[in-house]
Amino acid sequence: MDLLSGTYLLAVLLACIVFQSGAQEKNYTVREELPENVLIGNLLKDLNLTLDPDVPLSSPLQFKLVYKTGDVPLVRVEENTGEIFTTANRIDREKLCSGIFSENRCFYEVEVAVLPDEVFRLVKIRFLIEDINDNAPLFPSTVINISIPENTAINSRYSVPSAIDPDIGVNGIQHYELLKPKTAPKRTFGSITNDQGQNVFGLDIIETPEGDKWPQLIVQQILDREQKDTYVMKIKVEDGGSPPRSSTAILQVTVTDVNDNRPVFKENDIEVSVPENAPVGTSVSQLHATDADLGSNAQIHFYFSNQISSLAKRLFAIDNTTGLITIREPLDREESPVHKLTVLASDGSSTPSRATVTVNVTDINDNVPSIDTRYIINPVNGTVLLSEKAPLNTKIALITVMDKDADLNGKVTCFTDHDVPFRLKPVFDNQFLLETATFLDYEATREYAIKIVASDSGKPPLNQSAMLLIKIKDENDNAPVFTQPIIGLSIPENNAPGTQLTKISATDADSGRNAEISYILGSDAPPIFNLDRRTGILTAVRKLDREKQDRYSFTVLAKDNGMPPLQTNATVTVSVLDQNDNSPAFTHNEYNFYVPENLPMYGTVGLITVTDADSGENAAVTLSILNGRDNFIIDPLTGVIRPNITFDREQQGSYTFQVKAVDGGRLQRSSTAKVTINVVDVNDNKPVFVIPASNYSYELVPTSASPGSVVTKVFAVDNDTGMNAELRYSIIGGNSRGLFTIDQLTGNITLKEKVITSDHGLHRLVIKVNDLGQPESLYTIALVHLFVNETVTNSSYVQELVRRNMETPVGQNVGDGEITPQTNDYVKIIIAIIAGTMTVILVIFVTALVRCRQTPRHKVVQKNKQSGEWVSPNQENRQIKKKKKKKKRSPKSLLLNFVTIEESKPDDPGHEHINGTLDIPVELEEQTMGKYNWATTPTTFKPDSPDLAKHYKSASPQPTFQIKPETPVPPKKHHVIQELPLDNTFVVGCDSLSKCSSGSSDPYSVSECSCQGGFKTPGPIHTRQL
Repeated sequence: MDLLSGTYLLAVLLACIVFQSGAQEKNYTVREELPENVLIGNLLKDLNLTLDPDVPLSSPLQFKLVYKTGDVPLVRVEENTGEIFTTANRIDREKLCSGIFSENRCFYEVEVAVLPDEVFRLVKIRFLIEDINDNAPLFPSTVINISIPENTAINSRYSVPSAIDPDIGVNGIQHYELLKPKTAPKRTFGSITNDQGQNVFGLDIIETPEGDKWPQLIVQQILDREQKDTYVMKIKVEDGGSPPRSSTAILQVTVTDVNDNRPVFKENDIEVSVPENAPVGTSVSQLHATDADLGSNAQIHFYFSNQISSLAKRLFAIDNTTGLITIREPLDREESPVHKLTVLASDGSSTPSRATVTVNVTDINDNVPSIDTRYIINPVNGTVLLSEKAPLNTKIALITVMDKDADLNGKVTCFTDHDVPFRLKPVFDNQFLLETATFLDYEATREYAIKIVASDSGKPPLNQSAMLLIKIKDENDNAPVFTQPIIGLSIPENNAPGTQLTKISATDADSGRNAEISYILGSDAPPIFNLDRRTGILTAVRKLDREKQDRYSFTVLAKDNGMPPLQTNATVTVSVLDQNDNSPAFTHNEYNFYVPENLPMYGTVGLITVTDADSGENAAVTLSILNGRDNFIIDPLTGVIRPNITFDREQQGSYTFQVKAVDGGRLQRSSTAKVTINVVDVNDNKPVFVIPASNYSYELVPTSASPGSVVTKVFAVDNDTGMNAELRYSIIGGNSRGLFTIDQLTGNITLKEKVITSDHGLHRLVIKVNDLGQPESLYTIALVHLFVNETVTNSSYVQELVRRNMETPVGQNVGDGEITPQTNDYVKIIIAIIAGTMTVILVIFVTALVRCRQTPRHKVVQKNKQSGEWVSPNQENRQIKKKKKKKKRSPKSLLLNFVTIEESKPDDPGHEHINGTLDIPVELEEQTMGKYNWATTPTTFKPDSPDLAKHYKSASPQPTFQIKPETPVPPKKHHVIQELPLDNTFVVGCDSLSKCSSGSSDPYSVSECSCQGGFKTPGPIHTRQL
């Protein structure tokens, strides 16, 4: 059991070793002499080959038959399917396995490589050749002669030479028999007779231990040489094939005289060993035989049987007399290690004696190992072409080493003689795979002469070597390499077309077509450049212009002619050098600048911009003024123009001069441009009234004047121009009853309503004229006096009223208290009625206050906080109401339709405090409220004009006005109320809030009035910021 287990483990171990080495064995049985294209087997199925889908293959699965160059294979393997077929070369077992007579030992072996390398394995296929009955048995000779003594006893046996059949098994010799001849000649003594020998002789077959069948002739009757000395018969040999094959020979038996004793060998079976290097003539064996007879009957003759092989007859010789066997020709154990010599000893009788001498030829290390190379990659003219892209472990050839010697003399090792990128990988006994051990590089080594050495283990060892040539096939695995990966060029502009810029070069480590390089411009290369595909010369096909483009950057490609082609790129940068081929260029041929007339000396007028398309010194531009240097200066580098004079538009409105630009090139270029400076008007002049000529004048408005008629006209002029001189007129005061209106463009003052009795008297209109200047509007205020009456009966009275009005502050309306005598009685009656009504209301109020003493105090507070709103006179009825407690009415409006006076009465009825709020719309505020340089006095004012600013500085109690615009005012913006100029404005009368007494009955006479806020000494004009 242990022995079986050990054998099993050894078999498993050997199988694992074979499997890991990528080698397999497969046995097939095939009959000899099969016709062509007979399917023997399928390796793909028989080996259970399955492909792993996760393992990519470099090429399709392939089965390649590996055989020695010059050999004619007896089978073929379909490369794609692995099917094995017979070929036109018939398999002949007898030729293939000559000398082998055992049915199980005739094999034909081939090797098949399974490719590619990802699934490589080497399969050894052993074909067991089945014998067919294709050979008939043959006797050594067509006539067989046998001598038998006449006194031979019945049933004596005599050997008949055996027939030879190359077939084996049942197809070999199976039967011998004697055939009766149709006729047999008769003769007397010494002659042939017609007697048949079949009755005298019989035939028997003896089978040797080796399986050979030897025929023996049996004597069945008493022989008598004197009666018959020769018997002729026909012997037949037949094999066991189906159908059987046979042959015949003539068996002639000669009856000889009596020789009673035959020779006897001392040893019938002798075995000797002879070294294969024994020289010719060396004794192999000495045979000894004796004969009991005497005389000539005792003389023994030694000779080899005709049953020994022809090789043995050739190699050995026997002395016929002594029986000494010697070497006739040199022995060769590898040719035949054992020779069986059948030696016959005869004393002349018919039956010789037989002895067998077995000669074992012992091995001598006289054979060098043989190297058999079977290529997996078919060679071309004896050289293997191997791609440098071949992967690791690429199988090249199957190396089989053999040594005909035995034992250690036949044990062979195989190796290469020096360091090469290849190795020998053992697969089967004495078989090695030559494969790549590292990656190959054609550029490093282009061919290898591999010396394969086979050495046996004899003493001394014998060596054999074989050369295997491998040429590395160049693959396009190297892209071209530029000598400069970045090619920088500097080329002056204005070059001639076709100018050569540079020669681009690249190298390729490959060879042949793989190293042929073509130069190509990249897709980003502009069409202005051209590159010769063969020489790599880069040219500019057109003139370069640095001003259009000063730098080019593009790629060039170096492409080889391999399959597939490889390419690499380099970057070419072309810097175009400047030449002074461009004059300075002004942005405009003519420059027009507009400057305000109040621009200070050396202020900035404008900027002249000039460019030069060149670069460096060629683009360094210097500016200068050709004419007009007295009035202006220019910065030569920045181009800023500044005046060295002050402007006055009224004196000169424009200036014109030329500016020259010069570059810094070696050959300087220049250009000029025209510059015109226009002096723009500044709103530095206030409007000046022409009509009315004085604030002391007045106009008569007849009571019969119809509404819409022009009662007077104002007219002003402005020394500015454009919008600064556009004027707008407006009434900003004195028209509390809305009796008059003014055309803002023409200045015509028209009557708006029909004149009624209450409108009679002197009206003072505050007229404002403002320009539309930017950024700030300037204005002037004038007074227009209109006397509404039928006629002017007392011009002195009217003049006095005008004079008194000049003393009245601007904020007070004039004419409210001037009641005509005709309406005085009506006024008194109305005042009395109002007084009585107010008394009744007061009594009722006091009574209710007493009764409601316990009511919450806040009601009294609310009543005490009641306030009256001062409104403009009702334009519909314009009725006159009496003031309470004989006080004149407060001014209804300071600025018509825009000012609201809110009067609050404190708890103390004896004190009257006026708290006023002016709400001015933004439109009027922006038109009327302007900044003005009050430090200058208009020259149009007369020296003797009264100073109206005193009204703002009067010591008399004045209402407090707070100006609130209807819309928010931008932050940090100060509004001012300009003081009225001295001339061309108005003259105010007494303040309507002042207490006046008149003792004259003439309504048009001058009455003395004590006015609060009279004129003070002239002082500086000021503004009041709100």
